[in-house]
Amino acid sequence: MTQLRAIDEDWTTALAIVAHPDDLEYGAAAAVARWTRQGKKMSYLLVTRGEAGIDSVPPAEAGPLRVQEQIAGAALVGVDKVDFLDYPDGTVTYSLELRKDIARAVRLLRPEVVITGNFHDYWRPATPNQADHIAVGRAVLDGVRDAANRWVFPDLVHQEDLVPWSARYLLVAASPQSNGYVDVTDSFDAGVASLEAHRVYLEALGDHPMAKPRPFLEQMARSVGEAVGVPYAVTFEVIGL
Repeated sequence: MTQLRAIDEDWTTALAIVAHPDDLEYGAAAAVARWTRQGKKMSYLLVTRGEAGIDSVPPAEAGPLRVQEQIAGAALVGVDKVDFLDYPDGTVTYSLELRKDIARAVRLLRPEVVITGNFHDYWRPATPNQADHIAVGRAVLDGVRDAANRWVFPDLVHQEDLVPWSARYLLVAASPQSNGYVDVTDSFDAGVASLEAHRVYLEALGDHPMAKPRPFLEQMARSVGEAVGVPYAVTFEVIGL
């Protein structure tokens, strides 16, 4: 494992932007719980409603279900602001439109830190990433930088009165290029509860290991914790902005 360093926590506001309901709950939510307990203000922005994520449930039914599960899961880690951009689940593409929507959100909320999910092509060798994750994460990286540049999407300034905003850095959860960690020993249970709130989604996974929140999350968090000298920890790739 690459040498990991404890992530600085000298900030007070963050915005997490990911593709689907449950993306944050597979690890990052435990860190969110730690941060909200410190008094930090956290918000979630979901690019889709996850409506294509349950094979046995039609999208028109799955979307509202997954929205409610995401809101419930976020509340369990201290997040009460959860918004959705309503892009189509499963077919999100990297685009100027998506970059602009992200830049708008960053200018509106003015977070010091932005969090997203792994946008690299692979999770690990021979385990390819999912298309929505790649498109959204890369759009987040660029959209956050766009938010700081008044000459990119100038109508955000002239028509919406959204002045540029510069976040300090981007945290990429579960990246194969992680270089930082967060000790989640005291907030691990909240992270598990946050994933367990996605009940319908988890039931649809059947016997898949990801359907069992505690053992799945525990295995990952203990492995990272052993590497850094704490019981449980989660990793992020820290990208300076």
